[in-house]
Amino acid sequence: MAYVNKQIKFKFLELVPLLLLFYISLNGHSVIDLKYFSINVHYILVYYWVLRQPRMLGYGFIFMSGVISDVVFGLPLGVNALSLLIIAAVATYARVVTVRITLLSDWISFIPALLVANFIYFLSLYFSNYSVDYLFLFKNSIFTFIFYPILWSVFTLILNLTKS
Repeated sequence: MAYVNKQIKFKFLELVPLLLLFYISLNGHSVIDLKYFSINVHYILVYYWVLRQPRMLGYGFIFMSGVISDVVFGLPLGVNALSLLIIAAVATYARVVTVRITLLSDWISFIPALLVANFIYFLSLYFSNYSVDYLFLFKNSIFTFIFYPILWSVFTLILNLTKS
C-alpha cells in the first residue's frame, strides 16, 4: 500500500508542469503584471520543461495552452500558440546542442528564444491590426529574462522530486 501511495505521489509530481501550464492559460495570468514590471511565466515554464524533460510537456499541449490563452486574452487565435511553439523549438535545439546542464547555459540560450518569440508575437499582432505597446513588450522581455533563474531553481527542485 505504501508503494502504491508513493507511485501516485510521483505520478502527480510528473503532472505538475502540465497542470501548471493549463492553469496559467485558463487563469489568464501568463504574465505577472506588477506595478513597475511584468514577467511572462508561460515562456519560462515552456522553455524549462521542453529543455529538461520534453516528455512532460508535449507540443500539442503547448499549442492548446497557447490557443486557450488567446481566447482568454481576446487575441487572434494562434498568436500565443505560435510564440509558445517558437519557445519550444528553440528549447529543443538548445537541448540537442547542450553538453552540460547549467543555469548559465540555459539562461544564455533563453535570450534568442525570447527575442524570436516576442518578434513573432509583435508581427502577428501588427498584421492583425492590434495595437502593440512596445514599451510593455520590451520591459516584459527584460524582466522575464531576469526572473528566469528564480523559476529555474523552483522547477529544478520539482524535477529532482520526480526523479527521487
